[in-house]
Amino acid sequence: MANSKVIIVEGAQGAGKTTITDFLRYSIKYTNLYRLTGTADSSEEGKKKATVMYKNLLSYMKTLENLSINLLFDRTFFTEEIYCRLGFKEYSFTDVYEELLEELSKMDFDIYYITLYLEDESLFEKRIQREGKAVPDYAKFKAESSINQQRAYLKMAEEIKERYPNIKVVNVENSRDIEVVENDLKELLRWVIKIIEKYKCIFIKKR
Repeated sequence: MANSKVIIVEGAQGAGKTTITDFLRYSIKYTNLYRLTGTADSSEEGKKKATVMYKNLLSYMKTLENLSINLLFDRTFFTEEIYCRLGFKEYSFTDVYEELLEELSKMDFDIYYITLYLEDESLFEKRIQREGKAVPDYAKFKAESSINQQRAYLKMAEEIKERYPNIKVVNVENSRDIEVVENDLKELLRWVIKIIEKYKCIFIKKR
């Protein structure tokens, strides 16, 4: 049984991934945070780059199975698939996406897939205008674009939930006050942390 967690946080531009992943990073012990931006190349050559990058990522993740190290991701190959579905790139990534998802599902981790969304979609206009966010040319987002992304991410979450029951799919409504969202996440994480501490004790006893 897995004693390590993989937590993947996805969502549209402006959904609040940075804030939430920072919160998760400091709320769960022994957790490493990775922020991925994909590739800026939207051509067929970009698909080759993305394929190599994400396959290497999964190979790296596999080396960390059952080491009591938790992996937290702000975006992964799911974003690549969403951008392709929405036509931001010149290629289809679905064949690679399906292969990567299948491989991820078979890893010996406790896997959580969290989708952040805003019930109040009007908030996207304000959020995507905040300073300091680098956005590639192929994905210059307006509020309408973020709303379309959100709908695609929520549909993807349902697909994953239906096909891979071992992946724990959670949708988090993130237009509420941050304290309310954090309390909801604490409820989710309370038993996650409990399980982590249980395996830590077992590991120490075995040593």
